[in-house]
Formats: sequence, C-alpha cells, structure tokens
Amino acid sequence: MHGRACSCLLALSYLVLPTGLLRGQSERIDPTAGPPRDWPRVPPRVWNPEPDPIRPIGRPPVAPPGLFGLNQFARAAGVIFSGKVTGVAHRPPPGGQAIDTIAVTFHVENAIRGATPGQDLTITQWVGLWASGQRYRIGERALFFFYPPSKLKLTSCVGGPMGRFAIDPDGWVLLSSQQLSAFRTDPVLGGKSRVRLSDFILAVRQATEEESPQETRR
Repeated sequence: MHGRACSCLLALSYLVLPTGLLRGQSERIDPTAGPPRDWPRVPPRVWNPEPDPIRPIGRPPVAPPGLFGLNQFARAAGVIFSGKVTGVAHRPPPGGQAIDTIAVTFHVENAIRGATPGQDLTITQWVGLWASGQRYRIGERALFFFYPPSKLKLTSCVGGPMGRFAIDPDGWVLLSSQQLSAFRTDPVLGGKSRVRLSDFILAVRQATEEESPQETRR
C-alpha cells in the first residue's frame, strides 16, 4: 500500500508541474527542437553582393556541343575585331562604387563591329572575371567578340573563352578544344583546328550582314 501511494503521488506531481519547466526539460532532451514560439524572430542576415555587372541582353543560350555558330556570336556581340593587347591595368572602385575593374587596351587591326582599324580601344572588365581565369596578357593577338557594354560600361567576351580566338604569327586563327567542340557543325569552323584569318574575318562579316536585316525588322 505504501509503495502504491508513492507511485500515485509521483504521477500527480508530473501533472501539476509548470508547463514552462516541462518545456525546458524537453528542450534539453531533444537538442533538435526548434526555438520556442515566444522567442523574438530575428530575420537572417543575407549577403547581398553587388549585382552581376555583366549581364547583357543577347547572350547565347547554353547549348549542347556543336550547336553554336558564328551567326549566334555575331548577334550577341556589340564589338568584334582582331587586334593585339597593348595594356592591362587594375582600376580600384571609385567613390560610391563597390566594383573593382580591369582595363584592357587593344590595338585594333581588323574592325568588324563597334571599332575602327588602327584604334586603341579600351574595354573594362569586372575583376571577378579576371580572377576566374578570363585574363589577358600584353602582346596577345586574337579575334574578339565582346558583349555590348553594360550600364556600368563593363563587358566580357561572348560565351567566355569561346568568344576569343587566338591568332598565331603566321595569320592563322587557332581553335581551342572547347571551341572545336562548340563549333563542330558550323559551316566555316566545323572540324577545323585552324582557319586562315582572312577567311575567318570574311565569314564573320557575312554573319553580321545576315544578322542585320533581322535586327532591323524587330
């Protein structure tokens, strides 16, 4: 009888314990439980970086290898030329702007769109692209497709490394393995690891001429 009475008293004590105490015990037992509902809700701190300054209209869609063509690159590009890199300079952000940039200067040899032959043309690129591998070295010679400059006057090569075609000292355009795969069905570049610069420029000019009437009709 004495043992049964103690058991009843113990059960009764659990029923009358404050709910706050029981809740504290349950939290200690279950560390995965969420915070009590009466805790003040503090919104989480969200890192909001500067919006991507290089997001121009007309970027070629992501496509399986072999579905790119010069006409797509011509449609997306605002500046197309062949030339040599003559200067690279880091530009710290000016007051009120939180974007470091890289200024790259080219001597334009053959101008196709947005440039003039013989011009010293400077483009400005977000420093993050430089850090990710899209770099330039003085003396580098290539044919470049650049996006139209953004509102911040920033640009980058169309399709990243695919919009930059190296030129060797003998005047041949050399295609990287990535470009070979991406342009394998193009009538001019398909299956070729190198193309005569004059033929390449002619093909790009034809692509821009084919693209212009479509833009006019829009």
